Amino acid sequence: MAKHAFLSASSAHRWLECPPSAKACEGVDERASPYARQGTDCHELCAYLVEKALGRDVEDPTENLDYYDQEMQDCAEGYCSYVMEQVEEAKKHCPDPQIMVEQRLDFSRWVEDGFGTGDCVIVADDVLQIIDYKHGLGVLVSAEKNPQMMCYALGAVELFDGIYDIREIRMTIYQPRRENVSTYSMTKEELLAWAEEVLVPTAKLAYEGKGEFKAGEHCQFCKIKATCRKRAEYNLELARYDFEMPDTLDEEEIAAILPKIDSLVSWAGDVKEYALQQALSGTEYPGFKVVEGRSNRKYTDEAAVAEAVQAAGEDPFEKKLLGITAMTSLLGKKRFEELLGGLTHKPPGKPALVPESDKRPAMNTAAEDFKDN
Repeated sequence: MAKHAFLSASSAHRWLECPPSAKACEGVDERASPYARQGTDCHELCAYLVEKALGRDVEDPTENLDYYDQEMQDCAEGYCSYVMEQVEEAKKHCPDPQIMVEQRLDFSRWVEDGFGTGDCVIVADDVLQIIDYKHGLGVLVSAEKNPQMMCYALGAVELFDGIYDIREIRMTIYQPRRENVSTYSMTKEELLAWAEEVLVPTAKLAYEGKGEFKAGEHCQFCKIKATCRKRAEYNLELARYDFEMPDTLDEEEIAAILPKIDSLVSWAGDVKEYALQQALSGTEYPGFKVVEGRSNRKYTDEAAVAEAVQAAGEDPFEKKLLGITAMTSLLGKKRFEELLGGLTHKPPGKPALVPESDKRPAMNTAAEDFKDN
């Protein structure tokens, strides 16, 4: 079984914000979710395609991937194309760039026992590039001042700084299912300054289990997120509004509540799921019991059902037009546009209230329409 770093790069965003969470999570078992296993499969496919494109002798892992499907293939091929574009770009100013896939990166010079695995590292004389694949759909990941990427960059600098005169660090998140390619650049001096001023002292606190607990967005993947008292206090701050009806709150109060609502809902769901699992294991919560939820009937053997209905002279199947994604896979992107480009449209999305930092343009609202008239 692969060894995992106590203060890993992948969890750096959490332990840098909440140093004692690292010790608090130590020893807490957590089963990998289907989403995590799906991501692992796609990383393996991505690595294979890049190695193959580089002309290396590698074995196709596809038949051993539990979650392989056409979407995964498309995502991995897109990632491979992006990586090879970056390789070609690197060759313009370096005749023989170093390209490493699934490279172990050791940053223990700054974080005790710190290491991680970089999906792709490209070293081209003065430019060091780290590319990280994200298969997740739920959380949009930015490369800007991303601690995981910066830890990877430190490990890569440690490997190559004596061989290459590295000046620029370029970090990219490739997240195809969110149509997100995020790149952030910094100088080597800026990276090393962050390491000494922020990473080193905070990692020391985290390694020793010291520092202050702090709740926030970084709680999402924490192993103790359902039982953490600091997170409970953070979310229960909303209780000071006594859950008044919205029409009794003014604009400033609602604006203060809005940024916390998603976190509150997520926290409540985490507590509820944790309580269910504990109850199934024998824990009793006063006033609550475990019951069997509602379920729908299912066929035990679909082939036998189809055969029986056909024997009775009826057609058991329904015909349905392929969706746009499936139709594009069937025809190919170019042929799809030729045949069906004029027969598709993109209706307006459902209105959503988001922070001003969101990159999407603001919609016209009733107030703005009124101003125009």
